[in-house]
Order: sequence, then C-alpha cells, then structure tokens
Amino acid sequence: MKLGILKEQTDNRVVLTPKTVAKFKALVPDIVLETGAGQSSNFSDDDYADVQIASREEVLKSDVILSVNPPQIADLEANPKATFIAVFNLFNNPEIKSAIEKHNIQAFSLDNIPRTTLAQSMDVLSSMASIAGYQAVLTAATHLPRYFPMMITAAGSIKPSTVLVLGAGVAGLQAIATAKRLGAQVEAFDVRKAAKEEVQSLGAKFVEVEGAKDDTAAGGYAVEQSEDFLRRQREEVQKRAMKADVIITTAQVRGRKAPILVPASTVKNMKAGSVIVDLAASTGGNCELTKNDEVIQHQGVTIIGDSNLAEKLPEDASTLLSNNYLNFLKILIKDGALNVDMDNEIIAKTLVTMDGGR
Repeated sequence: MKLGILKEQTDNRVVLTPKTVAKFKALVPDIVLETGAGQSSNFSDDDYADVQIASREEVLKSDVILSVNPPQIADLEANPKATFIAVFNLFNNPEIKSAIEKHNIQAFSLDNIPRTTLAQSMDVLSSMASIAGYQAVLTAATHLPRYFPMMITAAGSIKPSTVLVLGAGVAGLQAIATAKRLGAQVEAFDVRKAAKEEVQSLGAKFVEVEGAKDDTAAGGYAVEQSEDFLRRQREEVQKRAMKADVIITTAQVRGRKAPILVPASTVKNMKAGSVIVDLAASTGGNCELTKNDEVIQHQGVTIIGDSNLAEKLPEDASTLLSNNYLNFLKILIKDGALNVDMDNEIIAKTLVTMDGGR
C-alpha cells in the first residue's frame, strides 16, 4: 500500500511534517509527498527524510491520499479507486460530495470525527479551533484603534477594552484566555449550560439567557433554539455589544447555516472603531453583515469574516493536524492494509461513501 500526501492549493498547511514521518512510516512504509507540500509551513523537501518527493500526478496514483482541504474534482477522478482522507466539509462543498457519490469513491471526512473522549486525539476541528480562537484575538487587536489592557501613564489612564465572545466552545475558550492574557475585560455567551463553569474558570463573565434547549446529546455542538429564545438572546447580545470594543463569534450548528447572533441593527449601535471577528463566516456568519473571507467597514465597525484563521499559523497548525491524521490512520490501517470496521463509531461517522465502502 502506498500513502500519498498532496500539496494544498490555497492553504499554507500540510498533513505530513518532518517530525511525524517516522510514525507514519511505521504504519505505511511507502510514502510519497508532493513537491513543495511543506514549503508554506517552513518545511523544505529536504527536511522529509526517507520520503519520496514527486509530482502531483505521481501522488494521485497512491492507494490512500491525504490532504487538509478537499482535493479538486479532477484529483478525485484521476484515481477513483483510491481512498481519500481530508476535511471535506461537505456542507460547503456539495460539488465534491456529488463527485464522490458519482464515482463511488471511498472517502473519509475528518470534520465528522465524533466529539468523544476516545476521538479527541483525532479531532481536527478542535485542534484548528484552538488556533483560530487565539488568532481571532490577535487579529482583532491589530484592527482595534484602542489598547486591550488598562494603561496608566503620565499622560493619563486608558480603560481596558471589553471583549464579548459569542460561543464558548474550543475556539471561544481560547479566545477568552487570549483576551484575558492581553488584559481585556471579557464577557462570554453560550447556549450550552456546560460552558458556564469553563468560562468562569478563565476569569470571564458568563452571560446567561434562560430557556435554552437541552444540549446534552449534541456532542459539544450548539443545537437549534426556539425563535423566542433567539429573540431574547439577540436582545441581550445587543445590550452587551453596544458596550463592547471587540466581538468574536464562533457559534456553528453542524451541517446547517450558522445562527445570526449579531444582526445589522446591533452593528449599527456599536461604538465606532469596534471590531467583529466572525469565525462562522464560511457557513453564513454569526453577524448578519459578514462577508466570508473579507474585511469590511460598516458605519465605523470593522467586520472580519474568516473561518480559516488557523491557516495563518501554518507551522503549528500542521504539527497538530499531522498528529490528528496519524491517530486516525492508526485505527484505519491494520497490518499495512485498510481495515474499514463499521462497528467502530469513528470510522462509521467519518466514512462519506454512500454505500458504506467497497
């Protein structure tokens, strides 16, 4: 069996890093890496000892093909008998899903890894969310025309900025921790009751709205709420947003459009110079005015729509991703061959081929 790793076309990350080569080769000795795949993550081809460096065409001849983002449709069609493993994000890539179904390609989408203790070491979304939450705060700080911390100087005192984090999952908690380290006053909101203690443990104030639906079976994701709850939520968010210098939004519902938490009317009432960083931009955005992959100005408020902030720290992001993929391969490959065990919840949930495999 040959394992192939593709170079990302529009992303700085890579699945295989020089430090994980030996561990990958313990599972699959024959590995081929596309030329320049690690260059944007500061890994040269020479750093990959005992790995064949080859063209994309050659990599696509492999039995199992790994990439961070979905391969192009032409890549899938080049070797439909191969097994593809990536973060397919089929909600945003219906054309990829159609190609997989059309050619009956065996594919595993790692964004479907269940949020369980057993699967934590393979959870690419959590790994990247942690980086995104950190980077969201730094991005906001570079656009904010004010200090984050309190400053007492001979020329006068500056009050600390107020940061409002909407959604206290992995990204939100990292954003809270980072904003606190920078000296901001931090408030956070999440519909999941379990988030309250985590938010408070980081020194932030938890904003509560009563009447949320039970989320104990949601696997760490938000669940859809009643319209009455959403209305009261928007009212509370607007009160907090009017006083906030920075809003970071992270709330997503798996497989559906992101909920609107910051409507246009709220943005209208925010202070001039305030910043919104919307990590849910790729699924519609938590801010009504968000434009994915764009930075816009609306009545003095900067709105940054970016769901791929982890890509801005490619070296560390690649390190975490590589470990995630390695741990997934450990349950998928046994004795040098694929072992698609449908009794394994992780394999069953990540397999996206319609007929469950070959």
